[in-house]
This record gives sequence, C-alpha cells and structure tokens, in this order.
Amino acid sequence: MPVDLAHIRQVMAEADCLYSEAEVEAAIDRVAAAINEEMAERNPVVFCVMNGGLIFAGKLLPKLGFPLEMSYLHATRYRNQTSGGELFWKAKPELSFIDRDVLILDDILDEGHTLGAIADFCRRAGAASVRIAVLIDKDHDRKARPDLKADYVGLSCVDRYIFGYGMDYKGYWRNAPGIFAVKGL
Repeated sequence: MPVDLAHIRQVMAEADCLYSEAEVEAAIDRVAAAINEEMAERNPVVFCVMNGGLIFAGKLLPKLGFPLEMSYLHATRYRNQTSGGELFWKAKPELSFIDRDVLILDDILDEGHTLGAIADFCRRAGAASVRIAVLIDKDHDRKARPDLKADYVGLSCVDRYIFGYGMDYKGYWRNAPGIFAVKGL
C-alpha cells in the first residue's frame, strides 16, 4: 500500500510542538552532564536501541568526555503482531558486556515492555550494572512494571502520540527538529 505523503505532511503541519529543537538540545546537554559525572570512570559499553535511539545517541555520544565502547541493538516484542510477546532480536548486542557497566540509550520510555526486557537481558547475561538513558519519559501510569525507570531522562512528556528526534509517525518524521504531538492524539 503506497504511503500518502500528503497525509504525512499534513500531520506535521498540524502537529503541536511540545519541545523546540533548542529545548531538546538543552535536555541532551543535561543528560550528558549527568552521565559524565556518574560514568566517566566506569569504562561502559553503550548500546543504542535502534531505530528510535539513533538520533538521541548521535547527539549525546560526542558530549561524553570519557572512553567507552559503543554498539547498537535492535529488539522487538511484536514480530508483526499487534500485541507483544517474547523478545525477538533483530540485531543482538555484538560487544561483550560481561562484568561491564552497560548504558542503554533509547528515544522514549513509554510503557517500557521492550526496554525493560532489554535491560533484563543485559543483567541476566552478566552486566555488572545496567543504566538507561532516554530522551523522553512519557508521563502516564501504564508502565510495564513499577520498578522500570530511566536513570537519565531528558524531558518528560504528556501522554500523546509524539514524534521527532528519533520517534516516528508511521515510519516518518524521525528527523523532525523538535518533539511534536499529533493533533488530536
């Protein structure tokens, strides 16, 4: 089914800007400062969760002033279903993190089912510690479990359908220069 680009453009034209590019960049600076303070001596392995975490990771990593190893991972719980099940790896972590501190970078902590499963996987596989940094923490009471929290959060967000800075609307607008909410959602 072809994409209706007119609709995709209309979504952006009508979207509410929740955070401007300058506000997002300032939030990334704050996250970087906190990570620099806490992890500079830990020799961490940093994993970017694809695809959403790509822009956040790309903006954040140059601001981390210490040695680290970096890779990516891609996991889903959906596998072409509408509800999540077991964690399915599209790309497993390739760096060893046994007895290492792990920092997971992702775009958003929404309900957190997949992000929680990734963190649990890292712990079970031998990571010394696991920390999570997200650009957005969505404010609602539907988290996958009460103990699931990000260690580093750029911005909190109302419970709306958002896109920009890695988050997408139907596969589009990950490149939007700010955080936007779809009108009416």
